[in-house]
Amino acid sequence: MINRILSKTKGDRWIWLIVILLSVWSLLAVYSSTGTIAYKNDKSAEQYLIKHLVMIIGGLALMYFSHKLDYRYYAGISKVLMIVTIPLLLYTLIFGNTVNDASRWVTIPVINQTFQTSDLAKLALITFLARTLTKKQERIKDVKKSFLPIMGSVSLVFILIALANLSTALMLFGVSILLLIIGRISIKQILTVCLAGAILLTGVILLGPRRKTYASRIEAYMHPEKADPDKSFQANQAKIAIATGGIFGKGPGNSTQRNFLPHPYSDFVYALIVEEYGLIGGIALALIYLVFLYRCILIVTASPKAFGALLAAGLSFSLTIQAFANMAVAVGLGPVTGVPLPLVSMGGTSILFTSVAFGIILSVSRDIEEKKKEKESGNIKEKKIIIGELPAVA
Repeated sequence: MINRILSKTKGDRWIWLIVILLSVWSLLAVYSSTGTIAYKNDKSAEQYLIKHLVMIIGGLALMYFSHKLDYRYYAGISKVLMIVTIPLLLYTLIFGNTVNDASRWVTIPVINQTFQTSDLAKLALITFLARTLTKKQERIKDVKKSFLPIMGSVSLVFILIALANLSTALMLFGVSILLLIIGRISIKQILTVCLAGAILLTGVILLGPRRKTYASRIEAYMHPEKADPDKSFQANQAKIAIATGGIFGKGPGNSTQRNFLPHPYSDFVYALIVEEYGLIGGIALALIYLVFLYRCILIVTASPKAFGALLAAGLSFSLTIQAFANMAVAVGLGPVTGVPLPLVSMGGTSILFTSVAFGIILSVSRDIEEKKKEKESGNIKEKKIIIGELPAVA
């Protein structure tokens, strides 16, 4: 059974193992952390666990199908995604579900499931940038034909996401800059994009609908002793969870701060993990993401095509930066944000789109493996022909 499953899964085995480890850890963390919310909503923790398990299984299915599809098809898909993403982000800002002055979600009819459009936007922009940088490599320094379409797409997606979700927009902007550097865009053009991003960022912070939220969070982070206790409550509870976890932790399911943390199953799941599994568990989880990044770097360097390399680089950087941003907030190294821990935090669309991103990376890895096998089989045939042509020894 296991051999049959393995025979149908291609690509980097380490990444498959990492996905399984994160999924199992996610189930344990979500089951442990949903007791309080289950009690408040008059439900059982098992209901949340089953729902989360269904999303993980759905994510694994999407990952499987994404990795089976030749990654070159994503170049064409990226154009469709960008055409859909822009109006969808606009729709979310105007008609989306508003929570804490932020319109990040839209509700999918019939199934009544909320959908965070920025998750789709991240996937769309990264694949589109990889396609555009590859297609325009020969005239990459042409301002009108190459630079303006790239700058326009990055700036437009950035501002549409930033108005409701600044942390996600900043991370996506950073990944876009990394892709521009890898894609051999000139320093002058990269600085121009950075300047445009800085102007847009200043406008969002000073004039955006969430300017008061940003100011209060930065104030709570910079001066916690002067901040409103309600504004620093989440960060303080996360620090207590981490401090009481010690080296070995309290053990799975024995967290106490899950009863006080507002979102121990999503934004602050890392604090709960450190509390239950200790410093060793926290370091182990961070190492898993670092190993994932290392394996992806190997895929990038081995990819014979620029599109595959840019695709794997952009998606892996995005997932790793997001993971460490979530951890940084939990341990108090940054102001509070709403960034989930990839494949660990409880969520719907976040898990699904993260799984697709993993699948695309595995598709690039699968292509590298197939090309390598073809080359090796070609060499073997060539050797057999040469040996067959040798004259018989008397």
